Amino acid sequence: MNKNVLIIDDEERFRELLARVIGLEGFTIFQAKNAREGFQILQKEAISVVVTDVKLPGINGLEILRRVKKEYPLIEVIVITAFGTIEDGVNAMKQGAFDYITKGDEDDHIHVVVERAVEKAQMKSKLQHLEQRMESQYSFENIIGESKAIQEAKQMAKKVASSDMSVLLQGETGTGKELFAQAIHQASPRKNGPFVALNCSAFPKDMLESELFGFKRGAFTGADHSKKGLIEEADTGSLFLDEIGKMDVGLQAKLLRFLENKTFTKLGDTKQQSVDIRVIAATNKRLREEAEAKDFREDLYYRLAGFTIDIPPLRDRTGDIPLLARFFLKRVKNKVRNIHDEVLNLLKAYPWRGNIRELKNIIERAAILAEEDHITADLLPPELRRNDQPAIVSTSSTLEEVERSHIKRVLDNVDGNKTKAAEVLGIGTSTLYRKIESYNL
Repeated sequence: MNKNVLIIDDEERFRELLARVIGLEGFTIFQAKNAREGFQILQKEAISVVVTDVKLPGINGLEILRRVKKEYPLIEVIVITAFGTIEDGVNAMKQGAFDYITKGDEDDHIHVVVERAVEKAQMKSKLQHLEQRMESQYSFENIIGESKAIQEAKQMAKKVASSDMSVLLQGETGTGKELFAQAIHQASPRKNGPFVALNCSAFPKDMLESELFGFKRGAFTGADHSKKGLIEEADTGSLFLDEIGKMDVGLQAKLLRFLENKTFTKLGDTKQQSVDIRVIAATNKRLREEAEAKDFREDLYYRLAGFTIDIPPLRDRTGDIPLLARFFLKRVKNKVRNIHDEVLNLLKAYPWRGNIRELKNIIERAAILAEEDHITADLLPPELRRNDQPAIVSTSSTLEEVERSHIKRVLDNVDGNKTKAAEVLGIGTSTLYRKIESYNL
């Protein structure tokens, strides 16, 4: 950010003196004798700090302060006056002034005050830029796909984002559940609060409990200090519990109690604490079936599943594969910019057990290996290239035998998904069903 300073003062001699003093420290100075000239400069120039006198003709310095903080919130304002009073100083600080200075008292180090104000303005600008990047990175716009399945999931997520309901995201590994959770958080009233994520399968039971709820010093051997749990860290924001189905049943009971009253007790403590958080959970299991089979607490399931969203696997949205592949390729910082149609056809025929995460890794790998500015089939892993190999048949094979072998190979590649197989084969689903019955597949 710049080091531009605007001085607004109707006393020309003092304004010029102030401009020289501050300008000697490397600041770029703009001058105005009243509010109208000052706001004309603000409209044209990128200003970091405004230094304004209180007593001005027309609009005074305190009104300038109010307008600047409203219209240009990143700019810091220093108020100066010839006759300072405690009341004026307190009023200025309440209005958001960076500092309040009496003329003549602090002329020798006003440049230090301006320097600190510029640093604060720069920090605010950086934070705003970071927040904008975060919002862009984790917005719903960053969830790529035009298929009906992914659009329905996005619409449901957008609708629930503005509420405070618990959300359960269900989908296979690599489908983008955490991306959905982050987008829900960013679109919610809690977006300025923290987004805290925890993979429940990454910790044994005892460690997971201390990670969630925290502990007091001396709670167990080695606890030589107190520690905040992630529930406390997420206060005013969102807590994302990934792989919730892997959580120990005993810990599930404690989590349920917390969800019901938003209070918890740290390990080794007797005092209850309360927090204000929203819980978003995710699982790659069918949690309802797990609950019915008593492998997951049924009461916790119903508490978490206030709003359930199913994230479709990549094999059910193959039309999105070219979009996703090009999106991931664009993020690779090298010369590769194109993907051959042959490659896209191979990608669409592959079953994608690792879903979007697997696709991302394969595109990045191929881009690194590419010698030219495009990705060709020979750069794909062997398991993808095998999809393009013709079935090995005897020269005496009949047309029906060749067709049966080809249909079987395609069905194997798509894990038996008949809708997908029909799409790859270029035939209708009803035609495929007739051929499956005819060839006894």
